[in-house]
Amino acid sequence: CHTSGMLTPNGKEYAQKIPREELTYLILKLLQAWKEPLSHFNQHIEHHQELPDDSLSKAKQISNMVHELKTGVEKVTEKARFLINSLSGMASSEGTAFSNEANMMSDSDFIHCFRRDSNKVQSYLKILKCRIMPENSC
Repeated sequence: CHTSGMLTPNGKEYAQKIPREELTYLILKLLQAWKEPLSHFNQHIEHHQELPDDSLSKAKQISNMVHELKTGVEKVTEKARFLINSLSGMASSEGTAFSNEANMMSDSDFIHCFRRDSNKVQSYLKILKCRIMPENSC
């Protein structure tokens, strides 16, 4: 996976020990790493005429959801004034390096890696939600 070099906590118990700001930064870093690869993947599958329309539609929908999620997390981060200096340096340099590696993966590897990282983001967001709103009895 093109994001394998990123240091992420192994397991929920380790993720729960990470400060909120660092966990937010990690979520943004993972989402940023998938921005270009998903765009290239969408372009790649559009050229496969044998794929059903619903598969093409689903791929575009997933890409849009990742973009919206990234935008939402950035807004939350901005409003909370977390990591503003760190985010400006992250956007271009790391994203390009990750996307070049992702472009060389097979489709099945790409989907496997995307699912793995999506699960991480989902877990990290649940942890953040529980920290921000403890009344949800997480």
